[in-house]
Amino acid sequence: MPAAVLFAADLVAIGVLTFALYFPRHRRRDLVVAFLGVNVGVLAVAGALSSSTVGAGLGLGLFGVLSIIRLRSSEIDQREVAYYFAALALGLIGGLGSGLGTLALVLMAMVLAALYVGDHPRLLRGYRQQVVVVDRAFGDHAALVAHLEQLLGARVHGATVQRLDLVDDVTVVDVRYAAAPATRRATVLDDALPTSRVAAAPLTSGGAR
Repeated sequence: MPAAVLFAADLVAIGVLTFALYFPRHRRRDLVVAFLGVNVGVLAVAGALSSSTVGAGLGLGLFGVLSIIRLRSSEIDQREVAYYFAALALGLIGGLGSGLGTLALVLMAMVLAALYVGDHPRLLRGYRQQVVVVDRAFGDHAALVAHLEQLLGARVHGATVQRLDLVDDVTVVDVRYAAAPATRRATVLDDALPTSRVAAAPLTSGGAR
């Protein structure tokens, strides 16, 4: 397959990945720039190396180096890591896949399909993760889970204590839970919000004031 066709296919693919999949769901402009720049940069370098006998090896080395640099530069969540690696993969396929023929186009389509399905707002939308700050120190895990289920109105599937402060009477816990049916009707934008921090009011025996 001509290199020009693969280059055009990669540009179309990264456009779909960035502007049709990622940005409408997550709305981070800085990562749009990163995905486009990384993809086109890898495409250009991989295309230049494709005629070399060591092109594939250098391309994979470039993939690893860029991954290390990007992932150490700032914090991004796991979904954005997946988009970032997809942008790298599309660039490598477009630059080094001339010998694959139509298989290169199939591989690009597979990458886009995986991101479309895996990050779809309706996929497992009832399952949530939050870092919750509870203003009570819980030494008993069962009591903590019961308190979180009452607080969140949901079934807690996992609760990992990140910090237990007995002086300030605070527990910081990473919670994985299944949202109640009413909560699952939240908008797609709400599903795309980053991890939040929730402060829980202490339970009192005197009732609400």
